[in-house]
Amino acid sequence: MITGVDKRRGRGSKVTPSPVKVESEKIGIPVAHDLSALSEVDVDLGIVVAFGRIIPSHILANLPLVNLHFSLLPKWRGAAPVERAILEGDEFTGVCVMKIESTLDTGDIYRKEVIPLSSEASLDEVRNELCEKGIELLLDCLNIGFGVPEPQIGDAIYASKIKSEEHQIQWTQSASQIHRLIRLGNAWTLLDGKRLRILQAGFDDLGDQEPGKIEGVVVGTGKGSINLITVKPEGRKELPARDWINGLRLGTEVRLGK
Repeated sequence: MITGVDKRRGRGSKVTPSPVKVESEKIGIPVAHDLSALSEVDVDLGIVVAFGRIIPSHILANLPLVNLHFSLLPKWRGAAPVERAILEGDEFTGVCVMKIESTLDTGDIYRKEVIPLSSEASLDEVRNELCEKGIELLLDCLNIGFGVPEPQIGDAIYASKIKSEEHQIQWTQSASQIHRLIRLGNAWTLLDGKRLRILQAGFDDLGDQEPGKIEGVVVGTGKGSINLITVKPEGRKELPARDWINGLRLGTEVRLGK
């Protein structure tokens, strides 16, 4: 098993192994962090999931590898396919079992399944569904054979990694756009110079409040409104938005985003 190196994670930034490493060690699977370790294993096939690095051609020459990729290739090749599908407002996503090449997510496809992308589902919920479907496809490949892969058809679109600044809410955007950002899980805004994370919210495409203006738990946007459900103020635990609002003394001119 190859996985990323131990990192500082969670509260306190304690150095911990990846979840994959933890589970592998529980069942006695050797774990390494360097791809060169693959040259020392005697296996017929390797399976790659969310590894995030190009596999060198000399490794591919000695070990067949397939990748479980969470998009409908060739759309959303790259590091953040599920996030980009949600942000784009795609009606469908999917999962592919594909042959790995020395270029990014360009290999032919052994299996593909299309999945409706709910306008309410969070990033974690979508990923969990894609994982389940992907496992089913992999098991099917292993049970009856991979068969002959089919080339990717269509225009390639790349899903670049989500940058920290992209998680900041721009209240001049539409309510539906902002809601899609909130579904990713790390959306934030400012109030009196302090960060406020919006963990859960609903939206309404109607309404004419000014962008960022708060009325109760409703925030105006460039088109429509966001209904706050769960928030996390800077330095505090998450709490229902109504409880947070009730504990504040907001003036009539207060706007989120400042």
